[in-house]
Amino acid sequence: MTTPMIECVPNFSDARRPEVIQAISQTIASVEGVYVLDRHSDDDHNRTVITYVGSPVGVEEAAFQAIAKAAELIDMTKHVGEHPRIGATDVFPFVPISGVSMKDCVEIARRVGKRAGEELNIPVYLYEEAALRPDRTRLEVIRRGEYETLKEVIATDPFRAPDFGPKELGGAGATVIGAREFLIAYNVYLTTDDVEIAKKIGKTIRHSSGGLRFVKGMGLLVDGRAQVSMNLTNFRKTPIALVVETIRREAQRYGVAIHHSELVGLIPQEALVDAAVWYTQMDQFEPEQVLETKLFAALGNQQGAKRGEQGKTSDSQSAKGVSNAFLDDLAAGTPTPGGGSAAAHAGAMAAGLVIMVARLTFGKKKYADVEGQMQEILKEAENLRAELTNAVEHDAQAFEAIMTAFKLAKDDPQRAATIQEATLHAAEVPLEVASQSVRVMELALAAASHGNANAITDAGTGAAMAQAALTGAGYNVRINVLGLKDEAVVEALLGELGALEEKAARFQDQLRKQLIERGGLSL
Repeated sequence: MTTPMIECVPNFSDARRPEVIQAISQTIASVEGVYVLDRHSDDDHNRTVITYVGSPVGVEEAAFQAIAKAAELIDMTKHVGEHPRIGATDVFPFVPISGVSMKDCVEIARRVGKRAGEELNIPVYLYEEAALRPDRTRLEVIRRGEYETLKEVIATDPFRAPDFGPKELGGAGATVIGAREFLIAYNVYLTTDDVEIAKKIGKTIRHSSGGLRFVKGMGLLVDGRAQVSMNLTNFRKTPIALVVETIRREAQRYGVAIHHSELVGLIPQEALVDAAVWYTQMDQFEPEQVLETKLFAALGNQQGAKRGEQGKTSDSQSAKGVSNAFLDDLAAGTPTPGGGSAAAHAGAMAAGLVIMVARLTFGKKKYADVEGQMQEILKEAENLRAELTNAVEHDAQAFEAIMTAFKLAKDDPQRAATIQEATLHAAEVPLEVASQSVRVMELALAAASHGNANAITDAGTGAAMAQAALTGAGYNVRINVLGLKDEAVVEALLGELGALEEKAARFQDQLRKQLIERGGLSL
């Protein structure tokens, strides 16, 4: 089963007092189930970024404790630094890593924000996916004017009123809390001390000024050198290599060059591999060609592999180990994981087959005109595979929540409402699996229609697995709505499920035609 894991990357407005940062870091690390992975301090920015991971419960508690400790030790009335900021804990994002959804992180961000506002009297603004208002999605909008301006207008300007906490700014300032995808904080230093050049380049590359999508950038003077400071919010769609080469080209216009670059915090291995592939032009590269990837997969599945037949190859043993991990849990004779988790697992496998067909289409001259389409199919299928994999655990958790609700004392006034809430959630989880599986089916149809014809039956199998996922998820929706008392809610849930099943039937008819006409199958 996937272990629920969330990453937090809080930014604190201090770097010049190591004892303060040490105290905040220790506060975070003291929470059970939480691990501090990295700490990056910049004296010129007078700012520290701490990266930690942990269970949803652990990271939520650590967040509140860290905000409280920073408020105790950092006085914004005395703070000076190059980087924009509005509070002692300036920004606190929650990032889903495994076994949790973005929705989970949004809920945590809002709970922490409410608690910090009520218990610590700190004004809190919600941003990115957790934003309560569309004009507060972007961090730079909330932080405009910084601490000094916000202190003057927070009480009188309704557009600057916080989402939680008082309309008054004290020494701890305000805090921005949210949920987002993985972000790479990356700085490029130039061979000049002319900060105006860095500012011009920052304007050129940032998306809000007409530059690169998923790039936020600005120019600063750091340690006597011009710096282009950036946040890369989607490295898969705007690769780091593209950003660096754009900066290099722009710098040349002003007669300067890149001196060096630096990473703030951590970076996914995938982003570095993508940069290496980009620069070396290894167009046929596959992630499985990385030695460490193969090694860790083999070591991680060693126990499962030992249960395989001795005559099998190491690759097949590894695959068997991965399957056994879930199948052993499924066959354990316990209520969870059950049919709902199995349906989500089937949907994830379906998405995996769609990805396979897309990759088998890349690099083939015969399919050059559809490679862009296959790239889009692959990206969406990867996201769906991740979401469906997470749903395996979510379905089990939803069932366990119902069991917990029924164990409440019968005289508990909240028992009935808690049971209804848990039952509704237990219906919503498989309904989402059903929706995602139908989308996988649609992608499988596109892959079968335009992808590598030699893999058309793999696309067909993917659609069949998605149909199984839809059917299994549908059973779980229908059994759970029997326990709901709100007839309007039941009607809405079953109506949505029925519409998905009708759509799936159309996709299956279209796929059958492709398998006959394009694949030559007799069906």
